[in-house]
Amino acid sequence: MTKAKWYFDFISPFAYLQLQQFPKLPTNIEITPIPAVFGAILKHWGQLGPAEIPPKRRFVYRFFQWNADQLGIPFAMPPIHPFNPIPALRLCTAAGAGIEHTQAVFDLIYGQGIQPDSPEGIYLIGEVLNIPSPENAIQDLVVKDTLHANTAQATSEGVFGVPSFVIDDEVFWGGDSTKMMLDFLENPALFETPEMKRISSMEMGLTRKK
Repeated sequence: MTKAKWYFDFISPFAYLQLQQFPKLPTNIEITPIPAVFGAILKHWGQLGPAEIPPKRRFVYRFFQWNADQLGIPFAMPPIHPFNPIPALRLCTAAGAGIEHTQAVFDLIYGQGIQPDSPEGIYLIGEVLNIPSPENAIQDLVVKDTLHANTAQATSEGVFGVPSFVIDDEVFWGGDSTKMMLDFLENPALFETPEMKRISSMEMGLTRKK
């Protein structure tokens, strides 16, 4: 059984689309979903999010819908995006962050298009997760600390975006890296070829000031 960590944030429709493909993955992969704060990951590495670049935002929103249509997956963007993902992340964490919990929240946000940071959205998330007092769970110190620790763990493992699989210290970022991840599982020496080693540590020729 191969153990895989899957870092996600509900702010990412890419994570929703990848999660919908999990039933197609080999059954010998044991996936542990790990909620992490995408904004904090971006801050750690000094990046902008896709939605913070106007033309990129327009492109990726169209790409989400096109990709979902191609895959035959129900998809409805919330009325406002980006939204504050912290309430949903904390509630999922409080529920145990299993695949079934993660799927239930993603289905509400992108399957039904609810606004997850609205009072109604928070109530609905609490309802599907069987959390009777979501407002209290969101403020729970253990939940807050767990989410913070998850995010710190993500960056310490080299995660720079969501969704990301981490398997044997290798990061596979984005839904379009799924095939690469599966290839790695079939061929653990994938990154050990001379050319893979060379490009993995090649010198930077030009850097921009941040």
